[in-house]
Amino acid sequence: MIGIVWATAAGRESAERLAQAWPGECTVHSGPVKQQVQQAWQHSEAIVAFLATGATVRLIAPLLTAKQSDPGVVCVDEASRFAVALLGGHAKNANALADRVSDVLGTQPVVTTGTDAANIPGLDQLGFTPANPERLAAVSRAILDGEPVDWQADMTWPLPPMPPNVGGNPDAAHRVVVTDRDSSGSSAVVLHPPSLVLGIGSSKGVSEAEVAALVEQVLTAHGLAPESVCAVATADIKAAEPGIVAFAASRRLPVIAYTADELAAMDVPNPSEVVRAAVGTPSVSEASALLAARTMGRKAELVAAKTASAMATVAVARLTPWGRLAIVGLGPGAADLRTPRATAELRAAGIVVGLDQYVDQIRHVLRPGVRIVESGLGAEEERARTAVELAREGNAVALIGSGDAGVYAMASPALEFATDDVDVVAVPGVTAALAASSLLGAPLGHDHVYLSLSDLHTPWEVIERRLHAAAETDLVVCLYNPRSLKRQHQLPEALRILGKCRPPTTPAGLVHAASRPGERIHVTTLAELNPDDVDMNTVVIIGASTTRNISGRMVTPRGYQWMPS
Repeated sequence: MIGIVWATAAGRESAERLAQAWPGECTVHSGPVKQQVQQAWQHSEAIVAFLATGATVRLIAPLLTAKQSDPGVVCVDEASRFAVALLGGHAKNANALADRVSDVLGTQPVVTTGTDAANIPGLDQLGFTPANPERLAAVSRAILDGEPVDWQADMTWPLPPMPPNVGGNPDAAHRVVVTDRDSSGSSAVVLHPPSLVLGIGSSKGVSEAEVAALVEQVLTAHGLAPESVCAVATADIKAAEPGIVAFAASRRLPVIAYTADELAAMDVPNPSEVVRAAVGTPSVSEASALLAARTMGRKAELVAAKTASAMATVAVARLTPWGRLAIVGLGPGAADLRTPRATAELRAAGIVVGLDQYVDQIRHVLRPGVRIVESGLGAEEERARTAVELAREGNAVALIGSGDAGVYAMASPALEFATDDVDVVAVPGVTAALAASSLLGAPLGHDHVYLSLSDLHTPWEVIERRLHAAAETDLVVCLYNPRSLKRQHQLPEALRILGKCRPPTTPAGLVHAASRPGERIHVTTLAELNPDDVDMNTVVIIGASTTRNISGRMVTPRGYQWMPS
């Protein structure tokens, strides 16, 4: 719950705007300001205070207890110009809350956390649990200061990049170790990743205390860190067992349940006919731990075979994390036409793969230390294979393309190579056709078709058939890859085919370098369109019979019969 406190009429108005934008998430407090802050502090995960930062500091100072338990606090000034992440920037997501406030109120988010300001991922923002959080500040400061920091991990995780001073530096004074093993007493900053799954079986009526004691015994015996446990798995007939449910709830772990048939299909080292007779599968703890780990990761191994107490059994499986492949459409070129989601994926990628000229567009967005794999024109298949292989190794990879990555771009070849051991996310982008259409007017206002005139991968005979079909069905035609130095005849032939079914006065539009430096826009007709004005960076749009030139703009009506109200 987000508590909202205010002192003036302007603050009250802005508070109500937030509450309307976030229904069910907010409590707008009222009464004396000090009382509002105290109530919000007791009952909220985060607070938005429409107060001066100085006043807010004085009000919350007596309430502060610990970084991990205090609510995050964002201050918004009287004129709603700034949203200042005052407290709990990382630990309580106040930095993200400042961004959310700004999305609603149009304020400028103010974030002063060092790593955020330096465009470096915070060690407490990687999704890992620090075993010794009191040491994070010193190592983070060393990273910011450019000092050598050693980084060791048991396996590859899909992480954003660390700056160049972080890596294999065994002689460094500062060390970070990413491991799911118990590292008590280590002088390094130890980060425990979510890589362990508990498989739990039990008799009816097992207590939470017995389950907890057995889990602790197993983890300790195998040197495993409790902080790396990310789920509890069991048979579906045990999923509501109070002792198991209470154990999982007390540790905020999800419970994953499987049928007896699903568990029976798993190959385990210690099957039991007694268990089969009781629940229909020869294994619950080992089978469920392995099955859950394989579902949550790209592969799994049993790291602790089942151990039994009087009424429970526990086994532990380790998952190997999915690599992540983000296929990102950058849009037509202008920075303000690149989506926020695309920018977020670029910042999260440890490796970026793309055409060199597209990499140049977004190089300034990338975090320090990112690995860039770039190549020239004509290497699409190589780029796609490289991106998939790097993601398969466990990395966070962004494969970039212009426009929308799924439209004449990199998504298709990448997904041809990607198997089910890679986590794939596609980020849509503004296409060249959409950018060109917006500049020409509204030529795509009714049914339309995209056709590429490039015969490098599609035989010209196939392209010709598609042009004839588009012409005969009176579709607006958007031509990609219309002309290059080596492909001169395709565009004149396409115009000839379309001209068989359309009058010479049919509106046509050319847009060169849409949204980029050198942008040129030209509205003409089918008869007057000059192929010499067209190159590979030009989008050509040929109207349908209904398309009109209205005040110099191409418009294809929707065809509605507007009815009086």
